[in-house]
Amino acid sequence: MEIWKAILVGIVQGLSEFLPVSSSGHIALLQHALGMREAGEGAQQDITFELILHLGTFLSVVIYFRRRLAGLLLCLWQKERKEDRTMILWLIMATVPATVAFFSAKDLFEGAYDNPVLVGGCLLVTGVILLLPKLFARESREFGMRQAIWMGVAQSLAILPGISRSGATITAGLLAGGKASKAAEFSFLMFLPAIGGGTLLKLRELKDVMQGEAAAAYLLGFMAAFVSGLFAVYLVLKTIQKGKFEYFGYYCFLVGVVAMIYFGNR
Repeated sequence: MEIWKAILVGIVQGLSEFLPVSSSGHIALLQHALGMREAGEGAQQDITFELILHLGTFLSVVIYFRRRLAGLLLCLWQKERKEDRTMILWLIMATVPATVAFFSAKDLFEGAYDNPVLVGGCLLVTGVILLLPKLFARESREFGMRQAIWMGVAQSLAILPGISRSGATITAGLLAGGKASKAAEFSFLMFLPAIGGGTLLKLRELKDVMQGEAAAAYLLGFMAAFVSGLFAVYLVLKTIQKGKFEYFGYYCFLVGVVAMIYFGNR
């Protein structure tokens, strides 16, 4: 893998992971455009590379929410932190739907990456999802189990490339009556167990890749994803506070249509 391609994909991964535009969709389309996606063993390496990029964005969330995460860890020993223990329970519950969906249709989800026209169609779906909070505004209430469950279900749908994980989960939280800031925070925290679990499943592949010829490219891709991901977290939180979430939906419509036309005619 060429280093400049790894860095470019890493930057796109970091930005699109937390912006509600689907990192998986953008990465799949970019890799197809650059000729980076292969069949067979190469496809498995592509998935491993994507996991390494996800680890970069994983680190960016850990850095941004370091104090919040420290509080969640401390609650395991401090009995008075009941609210944080409840949050951990909600995070576990929200992770279950995506876990079940992935293991039930693993080949289907991974195979979707090789169909750029399908990815483009999923981006159109994301565009619709991002318009829903504006069309069906709900009165905000305290964040609770209801919002956590619906956000977990939304995350299971976002395994498909082109369906934005952050967009789907934050929208689900808003439609369930959650406050925008709380829904965004919970969406980012949900990302950690999802990627942490994926990493554990791919540890052997990660070890083999980092000892191979492409180790330098993968490492630089990881660093690019971390830096751009940290920037994207700040940007999303500011955008949702200003109520401009649906603007990303128009962008998804544009990219989705272009992708379907371009790859459909190849």
